[in-house]
Amino acid sequence: MRLTLLAAALLLAAPAALRAQPVTVVVVRHAEKADASADPVLSEAGTARAEALAAALKDAGVQAVIVSPRQRTRLTAQGVLQARGLTPEVVGLTPTHVADVARAVRARKGQVVLVVGHSNTVPAIVTALGGPKLADLCDAQYSQLFTLVVPEQGAPTVVRSQYGAPDAPEAGSCATGMKP
Repeated sequence: MRLTLLAAALLLAAPAALRAQPVTVVVVRHAEKADASADPVLSEAGTARAEALAAALKDAGVQAVIVSPRQRTRLTAQGVLQARGLTPEVVGLTPTHVADVARAVRARKGQVVLVVGHSNTVPAIVTALGGPKLADLCDAQYSQLFTLVVPEQGAPTVVRSQYGAPDAPEAGSCATGMKP
């Protein structure tokens, strides 16, 4: 009993930063799509990328997955969902989509969250979570992976990396205005 009281007293006396529960969030764009239809499935390359995402996050301890209503986002997350026994949280593509995703992420204090978005929502989600302002991803950019550790207060730590097959060299030079 004394040990429990001592631990509680130490926890209460600890600086707020030590008691805070940051959210770790991994934000990616959906994998390569099979065609330009309104709601396509993944292409063969997209399926391989989705498998690479599951492998990359195998030991990350993902506890929640947030996707849009488009099946390509769910299919990209499918390997993670199956491996972790999770059901995705679907956030609608409304005018408040980015704010809704950021709110859903912040509600997951102390958890690891995977967010699968689109070329024009991934950068906006990173920014909404306190990260830097980024340009929309190019239509041929699929390998970008953003990891943010979002504290309850203050700026997040942001790491930009890549996963799966590299993007084509020309993928980074494009016009904006991509569609989700």
